Amino acid sequence: MGLTDQYRSTGDLPGVIPVFPLAGAILLPRGQLPLNIFEPRYLKMVDDAMRTERIIGMVQPDGEAAILASQIEGKTPPLCAIGCAGRITSWAETGDGRIVITLTGIMRFRLKNELAAMTPYRQFEIAWDEFAGDLTAGEGQEEVSRERLLEILKEYLDTHGLQADWRAIRLSSNETLVNSLCTISPYGPREKQALLEAKTLEDRNQMLIALTEKALREVSPGDATVQ
Repeated sequence: MGLTDQYRSTGDLPGVIPVFPLAGAILLPRGQLPLNIFEPRYLKMVDDAMRTERIIGMVQPDGEAAILASQIEGKTPPLCAIGCAGRITSWAETGDGRIVITLTGIMRFRLKNELAAMTPYRQFEIAWDEFAGDLTAGEGQEEVSRERLLEILKEYLDTHGLQADWRAIRLSSNETLVNSLCTISPYGPREKQALLEAKTLEDRNQMLIALTEKALREVSPGDATVQ
């Protein structure tokens, strides 16, 4: 049984969740996102989540000014309308007061109303139904253009002198491959948000391929050293 298989319908999810605004970080269904938590407001958020449903919503600040404001405690900058909820599936306390967690993605959501909560972190009413298909593992993965994705991945890695675990890549499902690559991709917040909001898995795959092709075109001969 998967780490999030207990969520079989939108009715299994809470109507209100805490949100963690973090630019450049996206979570996708059944994907995993490690987080290093050190700010007091988010340490409190993790503590509270561990005592309840263990669910946290990842969402990006909406725009450059919002990104800067999100780093200041007490500010409530605008957030992107769509994020992804995850369950805390690993938790470890460090010796210097940090908490290292892993979120495993459940499904995407749309923000509705922000609560006037007394907590130092923000909480929102959530609309789930738009993304009900996220609860079906592998939804649409038979449509994914896997070979083209692997071709462009190899070209990118070779160009930048990077290595990959090709055995693990070959064994991964199309859903795992596409969503994992989107999560770790080096693109900016706007591009990451577009990947998150892609309607289907193949839409996300094609967008990732296009972004990588664009990045490769922008690499000049002196920009990368191939090992």
